[in-house]
Amino acid sequence: MKVANAEQMQELDRKTIEAYRIPGIVLMENAGRAATEVILNTFPDLQKKKVAIIAGKGNNGGDGFVIARHLLNQGISAKVFLLTDPKSLRGDAETNFNILHHMKGEVIPLPSSKDYQKIKKGLESFDLLIDGIFGTGLDAEVRGYYREVIDHLNSLQKPVVAIDIPSGLDANTGKPLGTAIRASLTITFGLPKVGHLISPGLDYVGTLKVVDIGIPKRLVEEEKIQTHLLEYEDIRRWLSVPRRPDSHKGDYGHLLVIAGSVGKTGAAAMACEAALRMGAGLVTLAIPKSLNSIMEVKLTEAMTEPLPETPKQTLSLRAFHSILRLCEGKKAVVIGPGIGTYKETQSLVLKLIKTLDLPIILDADGLAPLAPQPKTLLSTKGPLILTPHPGEMARLIRTTAKEVQEDRIGVSRNFAQSHRVYLVLKGHRTLIATPKGEIFINPTGNPGLASGGTGDVLTGMIGGLISQGFDILPALQISTFLHGMAGDGVARELGEKSLVATDIIEKIPSLLQGKI
Repeated sequence: MKVANAEQMQELDRKTIEAYRIPGIVLMENAGRAATEVILNTFPDLQKKKVAIIAGKGNNGGDGFVIARHLLNQGISAKVFLLTDPKSLRGDAETNFNILHHMKGEVIPLPSSKDYQKIKKGLESFDLLIDGIFGTGLDAEVRGYYREVIDHLNSLQKPVVAIDIPSGLDANTGKPLGTAIRASLTITFGLPKVGHLISPGLDYVGTLKVVDIGIPKRLVEEEKIQTHLLEYEDIRRWLSVPRRPDSHKGDYGHLLVIAGSVGKTGAAAMACEAALRMGAGLVTLAIPKSLNSIMEVKLTEAMTEPLPETPKQTLSLRAFHSILRLCEGKKAVVIGPGIGTYKETQSLVLKLIKTLDLPIILDADGLAPLAPQPKTLLSTKGPLILTPHPGEMARLIRTTAKEVQEDRIGVSRNFAQSHRVYLVLKGHRTLIATPKGEIFINPTGNPGLASGGTGDVLTGMIGGLISQGFDILPALQISTFLHGMAGDGVARELGEKSLVATDIIEKIPSLLQGKI
């Protein structure tokens, strides 16, 4: 599903009205009717309750008038509190105000803080609040009277339905502009907005419902929107192809994993096991020779290859030619899980990145040598996939993790485009960025995944799919989505605090069978 920013949504609205000749009043009617349907389905006992609609003077308030009308037609007690003088209404909002007025719908004008004080206590008697104050076009900090109202509505601790976006939330960044409504349900129109789907907006949106209001599908497809939300139906479509009865292990690829050091053999093992569970036909682990006996016990299905090591028992530069030999017949290479940051080992990683023409998935310690010389990424021969967490991303661009988190989409898109790589920025709502500037937001996962080793599992999953012949982007989308979904399944069963990385691996088989 495409995800719009405020400007793109405004452009879609404009073209719908001007190019397709669908009047704005029709779009507003469709929005209000669709929102009412969601409200009635979510709160089926509204016949016995009181609904307050808090409306601003713009089109968001106009949507509120339409909702009020449809609720009244259902016999539901609904009252509109208008935060402006009705004489200031214009266009479609004014038209719907007049329709509601002729229907004898109750609208209480509250153009000032003094007026709001008179009804403030009375709002406590309402069972449901509908927020129609500001829409997605808001781009200035909420101050004065409007801030007072929003802060008061939040203090009531009532269920709040936000129309299009919680009032005060920036549709592009998800940041509250001074303050913002904390909704339990947000009903948005046409497409989800970026601010709905990323932090901190997630804390304000509640449950998000996207409803169709009649924007032509062709118009959406033509609009150059490069941000997308991953959906399960897309993932399931890629997984639905059965294996041929006469196939053999060679048909499903051979993955090389270059990983492991003293104290970090678990990272290497989990990457291998995850790749096998994702269906890789063969997996070979390249490991420092002194650790080979440990890994032969730890891994049953994966093969191991002992290689020359440094005095620190990490992979040595002397392993380079052996690794080139190992790459023969392989479909992809994972480099990094637990490989260590010893200087000679890091030099080996850089040399491999510059030399190999296979798809390379770089994770963890494999990312470290790029920080001093990110231009190395521009001289690679094969496709490169980086899977940093925010701290690793910060080191790559020489900033702080805080600054990365404040602009996850911008940072990911800029880095992937400028360095011509695929980037998986892990964290809450993991992002996939492509060399063409596309962004895919992953909606699955939970805080339980903030546990050692879960990143190694994701890397192995990605490598397992690419080695089978999946194109890189679908492999990233499937792996990221299922990784988070597995975490959600474990959290439901064991709780977030008890989730460990190997739990994710155990969930993979049922997910590949479509068992959520």
